[in-house]
Amino acid sequence: MVKTIRKVKTPGGVVLKGKPIRASRSEMSEVVLPATTNPLGKLLGGRVMHLVDIAAAMAASRHANSYVVTASVDYIDFRNSINVGEFVVLKSQVNRVFHTSMEVGVKVFSENPLTGERKHTTTAYVTFVALDAATREPKPVLPLILKTAEEKRRWREAGERRKVRLAMRYKTQRSKD
Repeated sequence: MVKTIRKVKTPGGVVLKGKPIRASRSEMSEVVLPATTNPLGKLLGGRVMHLVDIAAAMAASRHANSYVVTASVDYIDFRNSINVGEFVVLKSQVNRVFHTSMEVGVKVFSENPLTGERKHTTTAYVTFVALDAATREPKPVLPLILKTAEEKRRWREAGERRKVRLAMRYKTQRSKD
């Protein structure tokens, strides 16, 4: 059972009201030009990753109403290529808020400009930390208001990914010691 949180107190006792997921949703598009493709006319994976980071940062910043920085990229899956001349369309939204961090999900599509046909090409999960504008230190983020079954499912799955991410981080730190 997912509890819908509408308010949270900061350590200083300030109450933060929640924000719906729809407030963070972002979409961006651009045409794929030859300068960003490989010799086969396919959009470079590194360019897709760059666009994913931008689209995800837009969603995180919209939710937090602050500057954000990328903390990690948990997962990126390239399913289909995007051809020169097609549009690349990125859709992003905050999946879950923790304390100062947020997981953002990004779906990438190719769109044929002549037929309008869209194909899902890439999925990614990116974690951001919100920063205070004055101190540039991490700051608490507004909680999410979950409304739909889909939003609740994404929220739950983000929690599971975070457990894995943190376990991997601590495993890596221990192996360096």
